[in-house]
Amino acid sequence: MRDLIRRQLRRAGYDLHRFLPTSSPDAQVAQTLRKLGIDLVLDVGANVGQYGQLIRELGYTGRIVSFEPLPVAHAALTANAARDAAWTIAPRAAIGDRDGEIDINVAGNSASSSVLDMLATHSDAAPESAYVGKERVTLSRLDAAAEPYVCGARNVFVKVDTQGYEAAVVRGGPIVFARAAAVQIELSMVPLYAGQPLWDEMIALMGTQGLVLWALWPGFADPASGRLLQVDAIFARDPGGLERFPGEV
Repeated sequence: MRDLIRRQLRRAGYDLHRFLPTSSPDAQVAQTLRKLGIDLVLDVGANVGQYGQLIRELGYTGRIVSFEPLPVAHAALTANAARDAAWTIAPRAAIGDRDGEIDINVAGNSASSSVLDMLATHSDAAPESAYVGKERVTLSRLDAAAEPYVCGARNVFVKVDTQGYEAAVVRGGPIVFARAAAVQIELSMVPLYAGQPLWDEMIALMGTQGLVLWALWPGFADPASGRLLQVDAIFARDPGGLERFPGEV
């Protein structure tokens, strides 16, 4: 019966799998948050709050602080978090490796907006992501932007979704990343934005922060060819055993 249901779902463009860390990315995220005793999630590049809503659905009840630079997305993010007392929306700003201002390219789908120029590899695979405008926004280092929120946190989880600008976020947050128990970040297999580091460079960069690859799952693929363009990854601090994570700063 299960195989019959799965075949029918696949014909309709869906798939069926058990909600376990071995078969479900969402289950991997949920288990990581629980196992590492995460009590603060810094959601960098929050867009309208999709990630915050997801981890709430997955059972996470600790604090969330979300960072988003674009005005329309920030307004929607603020509205989506309004009824959640443990979900804080930081003042509108992009997160990078310096303090000042910067231009952000606004994507048609909003979520693909980036400081970097989009390459055809990305826009050809997802035409709805093509840029439609540009916004001048405040730029802040993560260490400065997160400082008011990390006090008292025992186990910090940093989620970074900045469309090719992730390395700049890391460079601007040495204090935050030094104390992070884990980091979720996108890794590009091929160049999607001009000048972005690819997956191997990002793995090496995470290694300099004392973080090892913890979980990995497919993200963005070219629907025409099936080629995998981007994956999502979790990196965690490995002090020699999971039992040493809780309380580590």
